[in-house]
Amino acid sequence: MDDGITDATIDGPKTSGRTRRGPAWQAIGILAELLITMAAICALYIVWQMWWTGVQAERTQVETREQVSWSDPSASGDTTIAEAQSGDAPVQPESARYGDLIAQLYVPRFGEGWQRNIVEGTDAEQLARHGLGHYQSTQMPGEVGNFAIAGHRSGYGEPLGDIDKLQEGDPIIIRTQDYWYVYTYKRYQIVVPTDVWVIAPDPENLGADPSKRLITLTTCEPKYTTATHRWIAWGELKYWAKVSDGIPQELSTTDSSGKVKFASTSSTEMSLPARIGSLQPYVVGALTAWAVFAIAAAVAWRWPLLADIRAGRRRRPDASLYGGIWRLMPGILPIRVLLTALLVLAAVGALFQWAFPWASANIPMLQQMSNYVAVQQ
Repeated sequence: MDDGITDATIDGPKTSGRTRRGPAWQAIGILAELLITMAAICALYIVWQMWWTGVQAERTQVETREQVSWSDPSASGDTTIAEAQSGDAPVQPESARYGDLIAQLYVPRFGEGWQRNIVEGTDAEQLARHGLGHYQSTQMPGEVGNFAIAGHRSGYGEPLGDIDKLQEGDPIIIRTQDYWYVYTYKRYQIVVPTDVWVIAPDPENLGADPSKRLITLTTCEPKYTTATHRWIAWGELKYWAKVSDGIPQELSTTDSSGKVKFASTSSTEMSLPARIGSLQPYVVGALTAWAVFAIAAAVAWRWPLLADIRAGRRRRPDASLYGGIWRLMPGILPIRVLLTALLVLAAVGALFQWAFPWASANIPMLQQMSNYVAVQQ
């Protein structure tokens, strides 16, 4: 009895009935793949610029704090409120070398636990690594005159990303090795980059001898596009206090038992992404794992996908960049998926570690997107 199943059905080719596309359509398909690839790289660049540079800046800041012998206000479980001092404020540091950690900035308006390092110098290297830099031509914390700071508004941890949220009367707190300086936010102004008067000793009375102790924060405007202007925020010293006496009232909180706590996080606390450091070991590890699995798969299974195509069990595919890579992967389907994932991981790591930093530093359009914010002097 004929049961409807023949040898030809069992052993015959399993190709689909769809024919290959013509050369023009295949070329269009390859072009589409290239465009998708470029779009993915652009998206990854934005992730690198907006997030990964901040991760790197966080790691650098924690490492910088670990290298100095400053006390950690959050090290103990509870603390006290430092007595506000109204006399002439001490100046600290009196001088600093390029790249030195001179202070830390705390702005409660930017979020509980928010803090950033301030280093000496405002060039691109210091702002990219640390986020905030002190204009070397301006005064030091506590000094009569203007303690002026530059910082990124997007990328590199966007230390001044929320500067537009400041409200009159908000505290802006500077901590040096031994002193707290509590400034009060007064006002802001948007200027062009050539308006260097904003960091003068007394921006309101140019040329006059300064009589106030001011702080100035400068950053880019607008936030996410080419920085054509600068956002300037000014504050004035309200009081100073000794670090050895405790913490400012503005940085304190009280628990259920009435104990005073430091509202900021530990100065040596580092997020999980920031602990990764360099991506080079991960790129090398992914490529090494790929090589090991690829060799093992080639020995065990060879290239079954290519074998099916050559034997006619699969339709000869159209020309394709990604399809070609997929067909060159040895082994069975789960192994090919694993090998592809390892290649993608290595490629993304290489972009973050080498390609994007180089592009940001050397391609003019990307240099503008990096938002270097120092006022030209």
